[in-house]
Amino acid sequence: MITGYTGKICFALFMAISLASCHSGNKSNGPYFGNGFHNGWADQNSVVIWTRLTINEEGNSTGEKFLVPTAEALEELYKNKGEAEILSAQIPEGFVLNDMLGACPGASGEVKLKYYPEDSPDQLIETEWVKVDDAQNYTTQWKLENLSPDTPYLIKITARTNSGSTISDEIEGAFKTPPSVHQESDIDFCIVTCHDYWRKDSTAGHKIYKSMLDLSPDFYVHTGDIEYYDKPEPYAMTEELMRFKWDRLFALPLQREFWAQTTTYFMKDDHDALRNDAWPGQWYGTVSWERGLKIFDQEQFPANEKPYKTIRWGKDLQIWITEGRNYRSPNTDPDGPDKTIWGKEQKEWVFRTMEESDATFKILISPDPIIGPDRKKKYDNYSNSNWKYEGDEIRDFINKQNNIFICNGDRHWQYVSHIEKTNLWEFSCGAGSDSHAGGWDQEDLRLEHRFLRVAGGFLQGSVSRSRDKVVLTFRHYDVDGKVVHTEEFVR
Repeated sequence: MITGYTGKICFALFMAISLASCHSGNKSNGPYFGNGFHNGWADQNSVVIWTRLTINEEGNSTGEKFLVPTAEALEELYKNKGEAEILSAQIPEGFVLNDMLGACPGASGEVKLKYYPEDSPDQLIETEWVKVDDAQNYTTQWKLENLSPDTPYLIKITARTNSGSTISDEIEGAFKTPPSVHQESDIDFCIVTCHDYWRKDSTAGHKIYKSMLDLSPDFYVHTGDIEYYDKPEPYAMTEELMRFKWDRLFALPLQREFWAQTTTYFMKDDHDALRNDAWPGQWYGTVSWERGLKIFDQEQFPANEKPYKTIRWGKDLQIWITEGRNYRSPNTDPDGPDKTIWGKEQKEWVFRTMEESDATFKILISPDPIIGPDRKKKYDNYSNSNWKYEGDEIRDFINKQNNIFICNGDRHWQYVSHIEKTNLWEFSCGAGSDSHAGGWDQEDLRLEHRFLRVAGGFLQGSVSRSRDKVVLTFRHYDVDGKVVHTEEFVR
């Protein structure tokens, strides 16, 4: 549910965001903000805020481990599509889902949002109390409008059980709106991909979130595969198990703290839409493709009218958040002009808005590779042979433009690819932890590789002005925040 709220806010001067999320510290019986909150789709004048109420302040750190079905048993569960059988095959006898390790069950209650420009607390705007939607996993969303460009906003969200009851929990955080189209601004951003709960490298979450927070990015993009429905403990072949995996991941302290104070854009890919290499018409256990999309696009993440958007971050940078699942053809269709990943409308929109843009640098952010190289056995992205027709169309368009760079997720290794004597550059951010990295041989260095590292980390980009020059710098980092490669472009 999105609760619209519009207020008139004066322009404010930029001040660095420094306020981390925190609980109020008062002791109550809940409900709590065990999943914190996060934002999405920010532009100069609007943002969407998402939160969820929980029974407990934190995820269950002492819970039971899931059972792992054999391959044969898993195939049988998949065929039969029985919710009770799927649960009983993975939860030990005598326990329920809320007893399992990491569980963060939801709670009914009411929430209220307050926000204001960081340097103008007198501009505070307060929403009405709203009940979280129990049918939507105890979540709610607000779209905040009439915001000012280039402005940090502070947020406080308050919870109570019902009308007239005392406050049970409060959390605080921040986000920043992008600078206006003509404003010359230095911008820093981070791009990540491929997480899941069991491949985190700290009990508190993924270490990259502390490393990125130390860099204080203006914004961050998660390119998808935020969680993996089709990996064990549990295999999320029911809506209840899908939600369990989101609740568990969102309760991780490192992620929760980062998301509560960083302007964020969330994308999805196959594993968090439904299952590996998924496309329309498929099922995963009891869950249809359509339900998988709705759970991601409208319930578990900030919602937008369309799942793609372009955002200008000042005079020198414009980004394109693209969607690679909602509109795609089956991977098995014959290649040709009717086979698509982006869909006709999105593809025309990308081409048109890129040609219209006068930004110094343009960054196309894709959940999957467009240039590659990729493994021969993969068949779900533009760098694969079975998507050559539309892939060539997109690559030909980009090659005819100036200063367009592709940043992609999905691949579990870091790389920079450049096809010589073309304008084609692609930066793969790499998986979120070292244990999640793999899928490519470190010694398999191709002609297009300018950098190759089969390990975890993230990608950082920055745009800066120096006298008459504008510089775009990409840096690959390891999970501990050490720079492992740099590329620089001057305009």
